[in-house]
Amino acid sequence: MLQKLIKNRVVKNAGWLIFGKLANMVLAFVVGIFAARYLGPNRYGLINYAAAYASFFASLCTLGINSVIVKNFADHPEQEGETIGTTLLLRAASSFLSALAIIGIVSVVDKGEGLTVAVTALYSISLVFQVFDTLNYWFQARLQSKYASIAALAAYVAVSVYKIILLMLGKSVLWFAVAASLDHIVLAVFLLAAYFRNGGARFSCSLSKARELLASSGSFILAGLMISIYASTDRLMLKQMLGAEAVGHYSLAVTISGSWAFVLAAMIDSLYPEIVRCYREDRLLYQRKNRQLYALVLYTALAVSVCICLAARPFILLIYGEAYLPAVQPLRIVTWYTAFSYLGVARNAWIVCENQQRYLKYLYVGAAACNVALNLLLIPIWGASGAAAASLITQVATTTLLPALFRPLRPNVKLMLDAVLFRGVLPEKQRNHTKE
Repeated sequence: MLQKLIKNRVVKNAGWLIFGKLANMVLAFVVGIFAARYLGPNRYGLINYAAAYASFFASLCTLGINSVIVKNFADHPEQEGETIGTTLLLRAASSFLSALAIIGIVSVVDKGEGLTVAVTALYSISLVFQVFDTLNYWFQARLQSKYASIAALAAYVAVSVYKIILLMLGKSVLWFAVAASLDHIVLAVFLLAAYFRNGGARFSCSLSKARELLASSGSFILAGLMISIYASTDRLMLKQMLGAEAVGHYSLAVTISGSWAFVLAAMIDSLYPEIVRCYREDRLLYQRKNRQLYALVLYTALAVSVCICLAARPFILLIYGEAYLPAVQPLRIVTWYTAFSYLGVARNAWIVCENQQRYLKYLYVGAAACNVALNLLLIPIWGASGAAAASLITQVATTTLLPALFRPLRPNVKLMLDAVLFRGVLPEKQRNHTKE
């Protein structure tokens, strides 16, 4: 009875996550089409160049705590207010310093390009307001993601209205750079209101909690930084090698390929707490839940990628116009990245439960070095398609090949292989019924 109740809560939680992400995606997609056409590949590329810097520093801003905070809530439910308050303070300090660092770096790297520096500076301010997404994990741990979904939807509506006004008034690209900050400001207000309305504990901070969080998340900081390197290097290097227009074409390909990935994120976020619970209560069920998550993520992503490859050219021509046709080939390559990328995200539940975080730094240091080398090699030859190929190769290696080199991570590689072969995914009764 208890398991059935938990399963129902998980399904409802996933439903809210998917609904919220779907609504956000539709708004972002529709408004994004008009914004991309209005800005053109060059100015659209500038916005995404600024976003690449923000993404690069995002891992430093979160301090890796996002990867362990759900488990901390489960282990210390009486300390929720202290956990959240300490996390907010730590992230606020790191975000402010990161924003200053971005402005300093761009002022040197893009010296003489006043518009580029201004757009990047305005965009980087959004990092400071991102700290409040910490509350998302509190709702996630309580299987109450509907509140976070409603808050995110409200933020997207506000930003969409803002962008529509900019399009109607014909404002410059600088005004579009402010949209990222507006998004997080509105989201923060709604998350805080929902948190306290649902009985959230009063925030507090402590040095001991800061040490505890940083001690458990330390490996994720370096891992996150390495992920940021190979997630952002492509756009940063494209800008320096080929210019903002190439960044625009590549960014459009990445945006389209990942526009539906909220479904995978919802699956992972919703099953994460249950996997943590099963680890403590039922090891066999814990392993099966991991296999089920991997199989669900992989085969869903592969099916969508096939459709994207087939429809890439007519879709881009019809929706974005002829100016963005150079994005077709990068899209057909980078779309396969999604499957392996979200397998890596899904693996975090296993990593945290098994306390194998220390190996992440080795995986991602190697991956970051590989990605930089591949971008240097392939961008001059294939341009934006070379950047897409570099990202895909790196992600495949990070998710499936490099972990096999470390004995403690091989059980997880086996779980992924079992999921690919659909072995041990279905419960015993269901499997026997299927055979009959």
